[in-house]
Amino acid sequence: MFEDLSLKLDTALKKIRGQGRLNEKNISDTLREIRRVLLDADVNYKVAKEFIENVQQKALGKEVITSITPGQLITKIIYDELTQLLGGSNTEIKINASGITSIMIVGLQGSGKTTFSAKLAKKLKDSNRKVLLAAADIYRPAAIEQLKLLGEQISIPVFSLEEKNARKVAADSIQFAKENNFDTVIIDTAGRLHVDEDMMTEVADIKEIIKPTETLFVVDSMIGQDAVNSAKIFNERVNYDGVVLTKLDGDSRGGAALSVRAVTGKPIKFVSNGEKLNALEVFYPDRLASRILGKGDIISLVEKAQENFDELEAEKLEEKLRKNKFDFDDFLKQIKAIKKMGSLTSLLGMIPGISSQLKNVKIDDNAFTKVEAIICSMTLKERSDPKILNGNRRKRIAKGSGTSIQDVNRLLKQFSEMQKMMSRLSKKGFNNSFLNNLPIGK
Repeated sequence: MFEDLSLKLDTALKKIRGQGRLNEKNISDTLREIRRVLLDADVNYKVAKEFIENVQQKALGKEVITSITPGQLITKIIYDELTQLLGGSNTEIKINASGITSIMIVGLQGSGKTTFSAKLAKKLKDSNRKVLLAAADIYRPAAIEQLKLLGEQISIPVFSLEEKNARKVAADSIQFAKENNFDTVIIDTAGRLHVDEDMMTEVADIKEIIKPTETLFVVDSMIGQDAVNSAKIFNERVNYDGVVLTKLDGDSRGGAALSVRAVTGKPIKFVSNGEKLNALEVFYPDRLASRILGKGDIISLVEKAQENFDELEAEKLEEKLRKNKFDFDDFLKQIKAIKKMGSLTSLLGMIPGISSQLKNVKIDDNAFTKVEAIICSMTLKERSDPKILNGNRRKRIAKGSGTSIQDVNRLLKQFSEMQKMMSRLSKKGFNNSFLNNLPIGK
């Protein structure tokens, strides 16, 4: 996420980090370079101009001038301003205390509205909401079928009508929810390839008919200022409540994320990464600012681990580690837990300093697939006691997993080394706080 922007900002700040103190010249030189970086990232020029002016004003203050660590301090000022630019603090979606909570999803075609609708439905279902999805995109071919397929994957029903009337679908879905004890309805509306009057009239009409609790505008982060301009036009006509940034895991320069809050005045509420239906994060301005500046996001990483944490499994694992009985079944559980947390690229990006080290390094998000295949091709006895894996058994496992004998041997060697490390840890005694932060599969 924003690797290119992060690296360029880091380069721009390197010179001032070597200065003994801040002065008007080195501040001006640094901010001139940062302004260029922001414009290259497709940040709205007015937003970039105001951002630089705010940083400069604070950096020239007396309390800053006397600092003995100018690089750290100007980085802190930029972090504070980025946080404010992105909204200051997180804004949660509104949920009615009683009755139906209706959430209307709007945006341009291809922005990821339908996938986001399913992701949000899953997230709310996991929070013990009884959710209904409504297929009000009656124009895009297979849009209704796509939503139904996504709904099946997360066991959430989808309301639709044979009649091609988006206004009626939206209205009837609310009535259906009331009659069938649903407390939340998420309405996926139609998008277009560009903003046009018919679409704007339709979404405005739907909003007037159902009076949604929350209206969210979905923005494709990869299209930069076009996304911001669309967000502005939609807001003028629909007056939505918040923004959702999608495709931040793609080749996004960051301009949309850094501009949309300032241009529209509406908070960013969610960040959607990837196609997996659990790849949805609540938006925290301070956390994204930290990631942009290469400081990582440990809080989000820990939260992801806790979502896949099971206390009983942790106790079982701790006992196995103490007795040095960690086997391939335990290893497989850990792999599945890590995969639930999101892509490797996303997880590594949350670790401070990793983004700069991973420059030009391609991370294979399917790295665990081969390992899983090898383990799943073992018998239960082989998983619990890898020492019995002779040549013939290894050939069978390689054939069954679609891998090579070399792949099997490599995994066995790595696992043996890991067991030795854990054996040394068990002799020294385990730290419970460390164990409690392991992502144990539920």
